[in-house]
Amino acid sequence: MSRKRGLGKGLDALIPIDEEKTIRETSTQEIDPASISPNPRQPRKLFEESDLKELADSIRDHGILQPLIVTENHEGPGYFLIAGERRLQAARMVGLETVPVVLKEADEQQLLAWALVENLQRINLNPLEAAEGYRQLAEEFSLSHEDIAKLVGKNRSTITNTFRLLKLPPAVQNTLREGKISEGHARALLPLPNATSQSAALQTILNKGLNVRQTEELVRRLSGEKKTATSKPGRSPEETDLEDQLRQSLGTKVSLKRSAKGGSIMIHFYSDEELNALLDRLLS
Repeated sequence: MSRKRGLGKGLDALIPIDEEKTIRETSTQEIDPASISPNPRQPRKLFEESDLKELADSIRDHGILQPLIVTENHEGPGYFLIAGERRLQAARMVGLETVPVVLKEADEQQLLAWALVENLQRINLNPLEAAEGYRQLAEEFSLSHEDIAKLVGKNRSTITNTFRLLKLPPAVQNTLREGKISEGHARALLPLPNATSQSAALQTILNKGLNVRQTEELVRRLSGEKKTATSKPGRSPEETDLEDQLRQSLGTKVSLKRSAKGGSIMIHFYSDEELNALLDRLLS
């Protein structure tokens, strides 16, 4: 009898353990890096050349300390890479004749699950690469944002906010992918009603070199909102710093307004799912 699938326990949550479908791990072995094909499920598409060179220098001096994880290509010769893309590329830069690997047996679904969770947990993916990885986990395994958050060790609000980046038009996504704007810029554009207004605002950001706070003010003006207290002169650095801390902690836009007898904190959300994520954090 197969074991019931669980959630929130890493790879075991996605890969059922039973007598017929067990990922069998062998001892470390050395194989030709040329025989390893990239994992088609690798969420990361771009690698910094400087980072690869630094890793290559380390491998040249010390070797590969952590084996790559591969699985056999059952439709042809060689292997598919499950985890270790950067190490594989760096090893090829150095010209290593062999690399240490751990061979695992996995079907296509298991290969997807392992690759996504391994990469999302351990690699500093850019926001869109992470969003695409989360989307695959959600669609192909019917996981909720809460399930994904547990799998990759992040807050649910982080997963929800990252998902929302996939709603942006291609022009904005490409600019974010290229590092010309930050994730904060991209998220600030989401309240605008359509792709045309988002793309137009993007050009203003690029032409004027706006920071995230200025972008949020631009979006408020374009949306017809009144200028908030954050832009009034005389605001103390402590208030600005506190607002930034709240924004970073909650993963969404936060407006702090002081008055003679106290003040208010406005927490912004842009979907029911994001509201639920905020409630989970605030009420837990």
